[in-house]
Amino acid sequence: MVEAGVSKADKTEFTECWRTVWTTPYIMKLAFSAGIGGLLFGYDTGVISGALLYIKEDFVDVEKKTWLQETIVSMAVAGAIFGAGIGGWINDRFGRRISILAADILFFVGAIVMAVAPAPWMIILGRILVGLGVGMASMTSPLYISEASPARIRGALVSTNGLLITGGQFLSYLINLGFTRAPGTWRWMLGVAGAPALIQFFLMLTLPESPRYLYRKDRVHDARAILEKIYPANEVEGEMNRLQQSVEAEKAEEAIIGKGTFSRLKGAFGNPIVRRGLYAGITVQVAQQFVGINTVMYYSPSIVQFAGFASNSTALALSLVTSGLNAVGSIVSMAFVDRYGRRKLMIISMFGIISCLVVLAIVFWQASVHSPSISPVESFHFGTNSTCPAYSTAANPSRWNCMSCLKVKCGFCANKGDEHLPGACLIQDKSNEVVCGGEHRTYFKSGCPSRFGFLAVILLGLYIIVYSPGMGTVPWIVNSEIYPLRYRGIGGGIAAVSNWTSNLIVSLTFLSLTEALGSAGTFLLFAGFSTLGLIAIYFLVPETKGLPFEEVEKMLEKGYRPGLFKRKRKDVEGSA
Repeated sequence: MVEAGVSKADKTEFTECWRTVWTTPYIMKLAFSAGIGGLLFGYDTGVISGALLYIKEDFVDVEKKTWLQETIVSMAVAGAIFGAGIGGWINDRFGRRISILAADILFFVGAIVMAVAPAPWMIILGRILVGLGVGMASMTSPLYISEASPARIRGALVSTNGLLITGGQFLSYLINLGFTRAPGTWRWMLGVAGAPALIQFFLMLTLPESPRYLYRKDRVHDARAILEKIYPANEVEGEMNRLQQSVEAEKAEEAIIGKGTFSRLKGAFGNPIVRRGLYAGITVQVAQQFVGINTVMYYSPSIVQFAGFASNSTALALSLVTSGLNAVGSIVSMAFVDRYGRRKLMIISMFGIISCLVVLAIVFWQASVHSPSISPVESFHFGTNSTCPAYSTAANPSRWNCMSCLKVKCGFCANKGDEHLPGACLIQDKSNEVVCGGEHRTYFKSGCPSRFGFLAVILLGLYIIVYSPGMGTVPWIVNSEIYPLRYRGIGGGIAAVSNWTSNLIVSLTFLSLTEALGSAGTFLLFAGFSTLGLIAIYFLVPETKGLPFEEVEKMLEKGYRPGLFKRKRKDVEGSA
């Protein structure tokens, strides 16, 4: 429950969460049912990475056009921007429960549309529908959970939503791997998402609206009935009193700023407390995306292929490892987010992310430098008509290597004896791929054979390990806590839109960036963005661990300064 308070924040631990839900399982029922939205969120964002490999095989245009691949991946993100935008309004107007039910309908319809798609444009349409559901779920699920949770375990319970997001991503890779040899491959991969959407839809029909929303709509008796299932009998009256005070304050402010969306937007940015909350909330959401996480989630098999693993099934299997680590990291977050705090976890996470990205850039650079060279004997072995035209007419073909071949949209057929020895540069088409495979050679289209490939996979795993417990789950927790109650819906909506807009920019440009800058340059660019994000988090994001929402509001009213700068200011005042 959002109004609940605790006397000592350091007593808020994962063990307390376990003890509470064990004695009051109704709390976990609410959290888990709403959290299925996170599972769908994770599944629909993760499944496309594997499905894309097989969509390219079925549609020639998708294989040849990088922009079409980026569009298929990113249109779910574009839909999520609008979903997150209208999600705030639906939450405030119709309630959290209705918003989740509407998201389920969009998930289900979008999954069916993609599964039966006869052409790329219909896949894109399905991705937009799914994206609308993802956007609504991304802000509504943690909001519902936070409003149905005692403050002392709120962080751990909201982290269950993060766990289900990463669990959904892991499930998507597992299902992708399971359908690699099934007829229809990608159609099954994309269509399976309809099942959990139906499950959540029927579960949510049996659950109530959030207590705070019910009280706000003058359904006081209903709100009390839910609180009685969440809190011990001796705490219910105190919670009701806090609800009353909060709602009265909200109504008083609405009388001044109005109820309309535009009036509330104007009031949000005009209110210094909400504005400071938005600085923090938007900062962590934008930073979460510009560390490049969804290049891994959306394009993980492609990145693995960049590292030199040509097989689709091998790329999916290795991607499953990184996704599994992401889920494990979410469990770590649940255990430590209420013990060590939101801010500290994010800062530690960002230092680890920057380190991994820099080393990853070095590994990919070394892989490109030591790429196998092109042999004219190997190339013309397959016939003049099969040899890459750009290589045949090059002024200095002796300087060509595998990376040179792939940059001109040709394919590399590895040496039969050892794929690290000089190979052939061939026209990239199905017939050459079949002929190359027929000679027991490996055909590379996305990356080159590399002795450094295993290092890239290890670093991707380390990147996920340091990302998931901090920047993976904490930004959503911060945004469920940082805004005054009367601006909770619209504040969360603005922050979620910023998250999905950043996500869209990253996902829509990643493949193009790798073509323009190379994999090494792209990961180095994300390391630079991550450094800027670390600085912004240090200066703008306060600690909200275990604090009642009223205390968070008081902290923002005074204005937040990092500890180091607080001491400096006090020293100056003392010397004056």
